[in-house]
Amino acid sequence: MTSLFEQLESNRRKLLMERSSPGRVGTTLLPLDVPEAQLPNSDMLREDLEMPEVSESDLVRYFSQISQFNFSIDHNFYPLGSCTMKYNPKLNDEVASLPGLSQIHPLQPESTVQGAIKLIWELQEYLTEITGLSGASLAPMAGADGELAGMLMARAYHLERGDSHRKKVLIPDSAHGTNPASAAMSGFNVVSLPSDANGNTDLNALRSLVDDDLAGLMITLPSTLGLFDTNILDVTKIVRDAGGIVYGDGANLNAVVGRVRLGDLGFDVIHSNLHKTFSTPHGGGGPGSGPVIAGERLVDYLPLPVATRDSSGDAEKFSLGRSPKSIGRMGAFHGNFGALVRAYAYISSLGREGIPQVSEDSVINANYILSQLKGYYDLPYDRTCMHEVVFSARNLKRQHGVSALDVSKRLIDYGVHPPTMYFPLIVEEALMVEPTETESKETLDYFIEVMKAIAQEAAEDPDLLHDAPHNTPNTRVDEARAARRPDLRWRRES
Repeated sequence: MTSLFEQLESNRRKLLMERSSPGRVGTTLLPLDVPEAQLPNSDMLREDLEMPEVSESDLVRYFSQISQFNFSIDHNFYPLGSCTMKYNPKLNDEVASLPGLSQIHPLQPESTVQGAIKLIWELQEYLTEITGLSGASLAPMAGADGELAGMLMARAYHLERGDSHRKKVLIPDSAHGTNPASAAMSGFNVVSLPSDANGNTDLNALRSLVDDDLAGLMITLPSTLGLFDTNILDVTKIVRDAGGIVYGDGANLNAVVGRVRLGDLGFDVIHSNLHKTFSTPHGGGGPGSGPVIAGERLVDYLPLPVATRDSSGDAEKFSLGRSPKSIGRMGAFHGNFGALVRAYAYISSLGREGIPQVSEDSVINANYILSQLKGYYDLPYDRTCMHEVVFSARNLKRQHGVSALDVSKRLIDYGVHPPTMYFPLIVEEALMVEPTETESKETLDYFIEVMKAIAQEAAEDPDLLHDAPHNTPNTRVDEARAARRPDLRWRRES
């Protein structure tokens, strides 16, 4: 028998598409106040595009209800490991919406947008100081775009030195998938570098792979295992002594910001995902921002444009500078300016005293969760973590047949977004949890109790988890098929 809840959800789904009735009108168009355009050729027009006919109230209710189906950080806890889904202060949005910043055009003369270029220059300076490097470009429009820029810079560096044979790039086995993609797209050959039993870089393996063909190393610090690599000084020295470039994936910069500067550890170039560390929006495909920051060896190769300041005259003058060694542009203009403004507002509001609190709170929160859930879920690396903790549901799977996917689906019933699943790839049944620095202890305590309850449910009623979620419009779907063969067209039921 169909439950009342299922009937309710069925009615909701039918609210617009299946309630179409000929003659119903949801809106009335105003009289045309511009010349009517000629229609395209008939072979470009569709006669079979049937649209639902519904009332205005049905239309409003439909879109109001489906707007609540999307989960966001503004709704509830979103512990998505590695992607840092944290609260974005609304002040940042207000600053970015100021007319002098939101209504300018990238092709305006520089003399008319001095304030905007000054903001870009100051943000470059902030990122340079925070990371301990020499210069920055804010042009890359996503973390992966920043990775590509950094590796193209490394390629330009080697080619200028006549080292065209340097094609090998080492990448840890725990790395983000974009790392090998960025290296390969830049013309390098990727070689996997294993982790040791403690989750650090295997130094013996590193030494065995270093030779005259080494172009560099791409490494994330802290790693995607949520761990600070205690071998990092040895790692950077080995690579640099061999003539290689050390690239830092700055995805997890929020774990060390204000505490450790990657430039001081021997990194030559990094990128910073502004949404992860500096609180710009994340998700939905953009807008993103992935500034690339370089040390002395690579600073001349930064992508264009790079903002410069001329203080020699009576007044400061800011320009979008050029470098003859630059790898060129990563996009049409100056990066995603609105995202840059938000990051600038966030850093400025925190200041020198507040920035270290970001990393301190994120590390404390992650270790609090680790300490409370240890024993309920396996801990592949039983050591102090950084901003995120990687658990494994392999104990639940072996004892009760409950997978990491089952745990994640059950979390939805409790109003919590699932953490990252099955990543890093080297952890069986991985559940990667990142609480971020913006969550309260009360929120973390609720999450901890839910995770404990799910572990108990796995032991007492595994089918409850196998069938989860239970209180959502859609339950288990074929996610691979949904991504590859989406059904986006409404058809009237015959």
